[in-house]
Amino acid sequence: MRILVVGLLIFLSPASWGDRIKDLTSVAGVRSNQLVGYGLVVGLQGTGDGADIDFTAQTMKSILDRLGASLATEGRRSDFDISQQQPRQLDVANAAAVLVTAELPPFAKPGQRLDVNVSTIGKAESLRGGNLIMTRLFGVDGEVYALAQGPLTVTGIDAEAAGSSVSIGVPTAGRIPGGALVERAVETPFGFADNVVLNVAMPDFATAAAIVEGINREFGGGTARAIDGASIAVQAPRDLDQRVSFMGMVGDLAVTPADPPARVVVNSRTGTVVISRNVRVTAAAVNHGSISVRISAANQVSQPNAFGGGDTAVIQNADIEVEEPTVPMFLFEPGVELRDIVDAVNTVGAKPSSLIAILEALKSSGSLRAELVVI
Repeated sequence: MRILVVGLLIFLSPASWGDRIKDLTSVAGVRSNQLVGYGLVVGLQGTGDGADIDFTAQTMKSILDRLGASLATEGRRSDFDISQQQPRQLDVANAAAVLVTAELPPFAKPGQRLDVNVSTIGKAESLRGGNLIMTRLFGVDGEVYALAQGPLTVTGIDAEAAGSSVSIGVPTAGRIPGGALVERAVETPFGFADNVVLNVAMPDFATAAAIVEGINREFGGGTARAIDGASIAVQAPRDLDQRVSFMGMVGDLAVTPADPPARVVVNSRTGTVVISRNVRVTAAAVNHGSISVRISAANQVSQPNAFGGGDTAVIQNADIEVEEPTVPMFLFEPGVELRDIVDAVNTVGAKPSSLIAILEALKSSGSLRAELVVI
């Protein structure tokens, strides 16, 4: 009997039938920041940029100068001789200029590590076996927030021999897990703001109202108030320790969000069609068919008799066939749901491209009660 009661309590707990608030919202001002930097990858096996990319050679020379390695020729020379010297061309086949990107998470502190992505910007064929030289990562304000360095992990393979080539993945991009050290933290308004503002991921008035109701039911009336359909202001304790605990409890509260709007998403490149549950169609009759035209050409040579006095000519013969299959018309009654749409389209054997055309026609005629999104 005790086991039955416990099982019933677990089944009826809020977490079993609702979505957590932290899965539906995000805290305003608590977000990630993008970092980017320009660097150099060395140690490649002849798959680098080579001497054709000027900025790669310039970067290599700048690094060597900072490290005290000069490219000057042997012996003492005057300043005049140095000024007249043509710049020596570096062969950087084992180096590649790259862009380094990373994402600085909220509340990241100096000394913590970040994963970085490295991508070539020159003619490098592969970054396999390369090592990233210390690179400064800048924020949008131009300040340095992290330093990246380390060996790359490249999953792509590119091989070529005897006129044949095999390419798997992308060998010109790599990743360094934990390859950057945070040097500067980003301040957030979480600790000193009067109210903590929650932003709804999918703005909806009903969802915002449900979140406000759930918070006020748990912590008392007036704790939360809706600013609009996308933002909710929550009165949190001033003490940072209490505020962190309070927001943790708020995030674990379960509420029932509103149903998403009726939407049909179409990917015209891949032929993928996603139809949400609330899509409805008013009364409409649909007949979709395709006309196929096949043209076949056969060239023949007309050769006259030996004593006919004619000329040899090439005659082009073309055979054109037009085929229009018979496709039955199907009727949508008022209030048709998703299942009926799918069944009707499958009945006539429509392909993804035909389904996209049918949906666009239904939207244009006003019969499709949903937002049509083409990506």
